[in-house]
Parts: sequence; C-alpha cells; structure tokens
Amino acid sequence: MTLLLLLIIFLLPGSHCTVSTVGDVSVLEGGSITVPCHYNPQYISHVKYWCQGRMREFCTSLARTDDPDSAPNGKGVVTIADDPTQHVFTVSMRDLTEEDSGWYWCGVELGGMWVSDSTASLHISVIQGMSVVSSMLSADEGSSVTVQCLYSKNLRSSEKRWCRSGNWNSCMVTDSEGTFSSRKVFIHDDRNSLFTVTIQQLEMRDLGWYWCGAGQQQVAVHVSVTAQTTTLSTASPIQNLKTTVRNPSVMSSNDPHSRPVWESPLVVCGVALLVITAFLALWKLRQRCKKKQKHRGTNEMNDNLTMCPWREGDYKNASVIFLNAPAQAQML
Repeated sequence: MTLLLLLIIFLLPGSHCTVSTVGDVSVLEGGSITVPCHYNPQYISHVKYWCQGRMREFCTSLARTDDPDSAPNGKGVVTIADDPTQHVFTVSMRDLTEEDSGWYWCGVELGGMWVSDSTASLHISVIQGMSVVSSMLSADEGSSVTVQCLYSKNLRSSEKRWCRSGNWNSCMVTDSEGTFSSRKVFIHDDRNSLFTVTIQQLEMRDLGWYWCGAGQQQVAVHVSVTAQTTTLSTASPIQNLKTTVRNPSVMSSNDPHSRPVWESPLVVCGVALLVITAFLALWKLRQRCKKKQKHRGTNEMNDNLTMCPWREGDYKNASVIFLNAPAQAQML
C-alpha cells in the first residue's frame, strides 16, 4: 500500500515541476526589490503567482499573471511579469515598509484536486539603516568615481554626509537642497532613498577608506586609485624607429652588439689592400720615370758625339774630364 502511494505521488504532474528563486534577501525601508522565479519549459502556459505567508497553503496572493492589475504597467505596489522565452517570471515590490518583512512564495498553478502547485519560498527582511551599491570602488588617476549610498525611509529628511574614515573634520554635508559642491566632490540627494557622491580629478592621495552617512547611520566605502603610467624616452626619433627586417650591411647605432664600420675585419683588410696596391702602383711609376730619364741622357750624349765627330789629329788638343760618381751614374 505504501509503495503504491509513493508511485502515485511520483506520477503526479506537480512532482516534476521545479520552481527556483534566490535566497533570503534584505532591503532598506522605502526601497524596492525584484525577485526572479524560474520554472520548467512545459509550464509556459500556466498561471504564475506571488503570495505572502509562512505556509504555502494559507499564503495571501499579492499578484497573478492573469490579473491585469498586477501587470508591470499597473498601479499596484506589487507587479508580476512572465517571460516565456527565458522560462522566468519576475516580481517587483516598491515602497517597502518594515511590515512587509516575512515569507514569500513563487508559484506555478497546476490546478486539480490531486495536483499541488509547484512553489519556491524566500524570506524578505525590510530594515532601517544604510547600504551602498558597491563598497569597493576603483578608478584611474585623473578620472572620477561615483559612490551610490542607499538609505531607509526614516532617513529621508536627515542630512547626508561624506567623510574620510578616521577624520571627522573631513566631512562634507548636504545643504537644505540636498546638495554639496566643491572643486573635487559633488553630492546629490534624491530625497527618496539614494544619494550619490562623485569625486573628480582623482589623485593618489584620495586612495583610502570613506563612509557615507545619514542621521546616526553610516556605511564604509573603499576607493582605490590606479596610478597613471607615463613612459619618457630620451632617444632620438631615428633611434626609436623599429623595422621588422634588418639590413645586415647597416647596423643600428643603438644595437649593443653592433660595432663601428672601421672595426669590421673585412673593411680593415680592404683598406690595407687598397693602400698596398696604391703604393706598388706609385713605386712602379717612379721606376718607369727613372728608366726614361736614364735613356734620355744616353741618347743626348750619343747625339753630341755624332754631331761632333773627332777628326784625325784632334785628340792632340783634347782634354780628359773626370766625372764624379753622380755624374757618371747620370751618364750611364
């Protein structure tokens, strides 16, 4: 009998329908919240609903997809919208009060006496106080950063403050219009549930912990500033030029492995060979000039002897001239 009962329960359509949602959440009084509820694809055409109560069987229905007043464009405080393509319906609640705290249910209506609806529950806590959208912010040096500070309904009329942690004298307070403005900091309060703090022209000294406050409530925020990196180059524009392919015959002047042109062995050998060749050419030319001068002197002597032949008996009055060594060499 027990086995049969378990089999019947397992075969019920509702046992296969799974609805899931987020975990327990907290929201500030006067704020709003949107909850996603996911369901199985086979229940696209079914009615979805949102109800409040500790037990599902006795919960109070707040919104249904088949109720026009619960549509997103309706005037109700609670709205519901179904997205069949994503298999999710979302529920939005606004202007929450502490009395709205409690258990809530996402439900898919299956219908029938023997079929229970598929549901998922979560607990919503409506609290008084403050919170921030992000407690860890980062921006580059010279840029700006904006902090979003949320507060509950009971703090709407309170002045809003932005202070550096550990230094009460650094606090900046909004005026009667809900604003504060200086060269670096601008604060704006929407008088409902949010005030924003914008820090402009960030410097490295702006890095650190801050807090935004309203009344006796405050919440900490950390601001990180990333330093700008500037690269200074002292090299000439020609040295900064980079090419993908290098010409092996031309070495870059800023290459640590390159050497001056005159230190290349091939160039040194070429210059030496050129000097030797020039020296030999000059020496050969000089020898050739000397040989021409020698033949010219001999020819002139022979011409003189031919032009003035000795006659017989002239040797009696002839004189003998002795030439020194350089003259002899010239004659020869």
